[in-house]
Amino acid sequence: MKILITGGAGFIGSHAVDLYIAQGHEVVVVDDLSTGRKANLNPAAHFYKCDIRDPQVEDIIRREQPQVINHHAAQMDVRYSVTHPLFDADVNVLGSLHLIELARQHGVKRFIYISSGGAAYGEPEYLPCDEAHPVNPICPYGTSKHTVEHYLYLYEKNFGLPYIVLRYPNVYGPRQNPAGEAGVIAIFTGKLLSGETAVINGDGEQLRDYVYVGDCASANLLALDSSRPSGIYNIGSGKGTSVNELFALVKQLTGSRQLPVHGPAKLGETRHIYLDAGKAIRDLGWRQHVSLEQGLEQTVAYIRSSEQASRLVEQAARSWESATPPAEQPA
Repeated sequence: MKILITGGAGFIGSHAVDLYIAQGHEVVVVDDLSTGRKANLNPAAHFYKCDIRDPQVEDIIRREQPQVINHHAAQMDVRYSVTHPLFDADVNVLGSLHLIELARQHGVKRFIYISSGGAAYGEPEYLPCDEAHPVNPICPYGTSKHTVEHYLYLYEKNFGLPYIVLRYPNVYGPRQNPAGEAGVIAIFTGKLLSGETAVINGDGEQLRDYVYVGDCASANLLALDSSRPSGIYNIGSGKGTSVNELFALVKQLTGSRQLPVHGPAKLGETRHIYLDAGKAIRDLGWRQHVSLEQGLEQTVAYIRSSEQASRLVEQAARSWESATPPAEQPA
């Protein structure tokens, strides 16, 4: 099967690409590399550097003729969406609608869309949130991600385009950017390994649902099955972990001695959220295989090795510069 995946050079998308290729599928990646990295790209994938809003996307779809579009690319920063709501809507709503319309025009057989379970529901009326929970987002990011779900519903009803929506929880694991790719685990790990101060926003009692990236990637593989009914599926652990608990776990794994440091709470962030994945377990056959403790061990080991590699490169560069004789000056 040929799959076009947007955001396939990003943290989560690249793991889905790897899994698809490992299962024998042909993969085309569209990514503008604004947050994705070339180092994440699977060499077996056919890569196009392109923004999802660019008219060139139609040329790519016409040339490649994918059977499935898997749409991971997004403006994904909750805080940035609060300060730049027009940009957030342009990328997440209009960019996604551009892809959906092209899928209709060019006979794509299935559309897999990555939505947000952490931001779309808003402040929960009950926990864990299932798919029947009211959707009342309190940030532009959650609003834009949810809006696209309505478009997918009407495109199936009006044009017969099958779709799967995966509402992700807080995803973590290797390749997440410790410099701040909206992932608190990567941020804490990067800061504590480098001896910098890791700041907990607010009192740290916010509850989040953390699922390892490999388990989220597996949901994308299951979503390929044409026998799976169209619809919306939560991916989650069904339990919440506080930011304070998370900090303590990462601190232990990194060997840091830093005491908790608290900063102001952030506007637009939900207080408590965790997801009921019963529908995905029943209808898609999804399972969570990696526990939080196991996933944190793998994540810390990955970031530690990345940090060490970066330091070795920097040291080598400094050594080369110090050993290089100055250029001759003209007489």
